[in-house]
Amino acid sequence: MKLRGRLKNMDYIELIPSLSHCIETVAKEKYWSAVNKFMEGKQEDKELQQRIELLKAFLESTDFGKLRRESEKHLIQGEKVKFIIYWKENKPSYDMVATEGGILNSEH
Repeated sequence: MKLRGRLKNMDYIELIPSLSHCIETVAKEKYWSAVNKFMEGKQEDKELQQRIELLKAFLESTDFGKLRRESEKHLIQGEKVKFIIYWKENKPSYDMVATEGGILNSEH
């Protein structure tokens, strides 16, 4: 995927929903996991702080109904779905990638 080539690993977060865990649930789980890890840390972790900020902004600004509709149509067909979230012009943005027979298809 072109996006991965342009972004360093710490510049984006991958979220993988399923039929039992929608994109909003997965994002909340990643957010709280990062917050808990940050609170347990004894030293400042800038990369973890950046992940928390991106996840928080994504959770606060995203139309999850739209994302659920986009992803569920692929999940129901047995495809794997991945959302890649990242900052774009100081706002959280995303690309959705569906795996169909080993081929990645990007939507957004």
